[in-house]
Amino acid sequence: MTTTNSDLPHPDEAEITLDAVLFALSDPARLEIVAQLAEGPLEMARCHLGDPEVPKSTKSHLMKVLREAGVIRNVAQGRGRLLSLRRDELDRRFPGLIGAVLAAQAGPGTG
Repeated sequence: MTTTNSDLPHPDEAEITLDAVLFALSDPARLEIVAQLAEGPLEMARCHLGDPEVPKSTKSHLMKVLREAGVIRNVAQGRGRLLSLRRDELDRRFPGLIGAVLAAQAGPGTG
């Protein structure tokens, strides 16, 4: 697990497990977050869910599950947090997995 003073713990690449990644991607709301981050890093405050009624605490928990599984990186940036998909690391660990999941999320005829 890697951490810095102002950072949350993230698993090292070698510690990322397939079962944790698949669990993290099994929830539609978490998958929605991953799809947004596939386009590039995003400030946590700008990351949104389809349901605007989702409480902030639930949104934070969704991010925590993704971070602890090694799917995203969540680091301090100024007064906020920056989220990014750990795509390169995930592609090295599980070649093609994230691409296939994102293509399936996008729907038929895409990808």
